[in-house]
Amino acid sequence: MEKEKNTPIKKFKAGAISATIWENQTKNNKGETISYKSVSFERNYKDASGEWQTTNSLRIADLPKAVLVLNKAYEFLALNSPDTETE
Repeated sequence: MEKEKNTPIKKFKAGAISATIWENQTKNNKGETISYKSVSFERNYKDASGEWQTTNSLRIADLPKAVLVLNKAYEFLALNSPDTETE
């Protein structure tokens, strides 16, 4: 059985900082497939050899951009998901 590749629903970027919204599926305890959304967060940077890398660690100067992209992700989910999770 081949698993489908999960593609992002939406991505918000501010410089090197990004928040990506994903739709995931799982089975509940009744065996029914249910969907839920999640948000991943990363910072892109070039290492000493010039290769692009990603991390979830932030520098102090990254915090305002992190707040911005996470707020945009939340706004998108709140306005486009009738069953927005509040937890």
